[in-house]
Amino acid sequence: MNLLAIDTATEQCSVAIATNGSIVSREVPTARSHADMILPMIDALLAEQKLTLSQIDGIAFGRGPGSFTGVRIAIGVVQGLAFARQIDVAGISNLAAVAQQIALTQKLRAQAHVLVCMDARMQEVYWALYEVQSNGLVRLIGDEQVGNPQSVVIGDIDIAIGVGTGWRAYPVLRERFPELQIDDTLLPRAAEIVLLGQAQFEAGLATSAKEAQPVYLRDQVVALPKA
Repeated sequence: MNLLAIDTATEQCSVAIATNGSIVSREVPTARSHADMILPMIDALLAEQKLTLSQIDGIAFGRGPGSFTGVRIAIGVVQGLAFARQIDVAGISNLAAVAQQIALTQKLRAQAHVLVCMDARMQEVYWALYEVQSNGLVRLIGDEQVGNPQSVVIGDIDIAIGVGTGWRAYPVLRERFPELQIDDTLLPRAAEIVLLGQAQFEAGLATSAKEAQPVYLRDQVVALPKA
């Protein structure tokens, strides 16, 4: 199966392709140019792999939480590509993608827990707890949430590492978890989104393009002006 993945939800634009058991990816830091960059990045990676869009069997995408505009860009691109080719899609949590990245880079053992806290602006964080499974993939424990740093409560669960930009943006988080190892540099990437997307496709959890939905977590989203 040839699977394409994209992510535009944060200050990074990334694409990945999984084929023949391997994953290739590209990431470019950008604040506002996701809409201009994502399609050329897809074309370039396809050309590098000697593939065409007609050879793509499915698309995974970062469905949020993240930038409202960035998540909408991903939805629009995915629906445009998938509708035309009548292929299914898989929306992947951007928080899960960050947890998966640290699980792989740190080679975390099965049952290790990762606390993801991403900067949500407005003095809030998107946060969630993940557990590494025996197959190396992460699974969500509880719910994804958004709130102020004081709302991050994990009870007596032993955490292997804290990861995400929220730890850098809000020092109070470090004060609340003073002994926890932290990596505050990681952003979600298409490389992990395509890996988690493969699992969704294999489990029969992919959906049609028209069912692709963003996840914002925050209820108050600025409405777009009517034309």
